[in-house]
Amino acid sequence: MKKNNYSVAIIVSLFFHAVLIAALIWGADFTTSKPKPVGSTIQAVVVDPALVNQQARQIREQRDAAKKAEKERLERLEQQAAALEQQRQAEEERLRKLRADKLQAEKAAREADAERERIAREKAKVAEEKRQADEEARVAREAAKKAEAERQAKLKAKQEAEEAARQAEIARQKKVEEQKRAEEAARKAEKERQAKLAAKKKAEEAARKAEAARKEAERKAKEAKELQRQQEAALNDMFAGLEAESEQRGGAKGQFIADETARYGEIYKQMIQQNLLFDQNFSGKECNLQMRLSASGLLLDVADVGGDTSLCRAAKAAVVKVSQFPMPEDPEVVEKLRSIRLTVKPVS
Repeated sequence: MKKNNYSVAIIVSLFFHAVLIAALIWGADFTTSKPKPVGSTIQAVVVDPALVNQQARQIREQRDAAKKAEKERLERLEQQAAALEQQRQAEEERLRKLRADKLQAEKAAREADAERERIAREKAKVAEEKRQADEEARVAREAAKKAEAERQAKLKAKQEAEEAARQAEIARQKKVEEQKRAEEAARKAEKERQAKLAAKKKAEEAARKAEAARKEAERKAKEAKELQRQQEAALNDMFAGLEAESEQRGGAKGQFIADETARYGEIYKQMIQQNLLFDQNFSGKECNLQMRLSASGLLLDVADVGGDTSLCRAAKAAVVKVSQFPMPEDPEVVEKLRSIRLTVKPVS
């Protein structure tokens, strides 16, 4: 189909060339100037050169396009021929490999047949040798069986005697072990009882101390509250209307705040020491703690700012265990206690 298209294009191109040549010939003036004859005249056809050039250009373009198309067609045909050649070579290689594989398989089959025959002969030989060996073994087993029966009878009698002795020894050892376990269980039970008793006593003592400290703290808090009330009443009575003595009143108030802060600090230290796990290694050592409390006495933060590391670690654990510290009613004392530094010294 493509070849026919190219042929049509070439024919069209040749046709336009013929038309162009005819037009050029027709439009050419080959006559010389002669007097016009009298009578009727024949009008000549004038060919437009621009039109002729345009048609000539179109014919050249069509011819070039036809050549280009033919060249591309030939290139495609060459590529197809090369691809077919590659396929042919690949098919020849596949057939060659198949023939080689077939020859190899036939050779392997012949070798396998030979090997099977050899193995069959070996099996027959081994079977005969095995039959003879089995017969000899049977005779030997009969003799050995008789000897073994006699040996087993003697061995059984010996084993029965040894088993009786072993059972007696096992019974004796079992009785000794049971006695040891009973004694060990009794010692362990007693040890656990003593440990529980000691733990109970320690817990009761700790509870007693905690309760005593709580009551003491409440008593002191009540005393402090009452003292504060009395002091405030006295101060109000003493300094009412005496504006000139404001500085003296301020000094008394400051001393009160300092005393209350110190008193509550001692209460805090007692509460910490009651929750401190005592260790003999803590004797003679101390730890400085910086505590930050809320206005209600709730622990917000605690940090060690100096002292023995092990004691500080135990002291901070005791502070966390307390977690809630009593607070006075005076807001100025509360403000002082919200950030307080304490020195903890364990008491044995």
